[in-house]
Amino acid sequence: MSGALCPGSFDPVTKGHVNIFERVAAQFDTVVVTVVVNPNKRGMFTIEERIALIEEATAHLPNVRVASWQGLLVDFARQESLTAIVKGLRGMVDYDYEEQMANLNRSMTGVETLFMPADPSLSFVSSSYVKEIATHGGDVSGWVSPNVLTALQERIASPATGG
Repeated sequence: MSGALCPGSFDPVTKGHVNIFERVAAQFDTVVVTVVVNPNKRGMFTIEERIALIEEATAHLPNVRVASWQGLLVDFARQESLTAIVKGLRGMVDYDYEEQMANLNRSMTGVETLFMPADPSLSFVSSSYVKEIATHGGDVSGWVSPNVLTALQERIASPATGG
């Protein structure tokens, strides 16, 4: 049985992320979308909220589950018996950073990292841009699922509850 790990902060999950999850789910028996916990970063959404948003956005993918992890990603991959880490890339800047991480991960544990190019129609979408545009009243409905749009609107109206 093959399994892949799709890690990220997903604050919030976008249609670009979901597109990658869908494509990975078509290639692997099991996909674990992993919200990576960084105690040094405060997100707009808590880890639990991000997990819930991703679960709803991926409900149509029966072989996808969502988890969180704090620590070395390769340790999580080994613990879950996942054979690959899959990273979506929007361009060369993403590649330059991710290639170094992939080589480190393979060197430490033998876990391979596979790169999947972003869908060109979504390659400019990032969680950071979505949050910034939404915070300033812009329309991000084309880049996030309806559940994420609602959560963004609610969080912007009441920002003190973020994580």
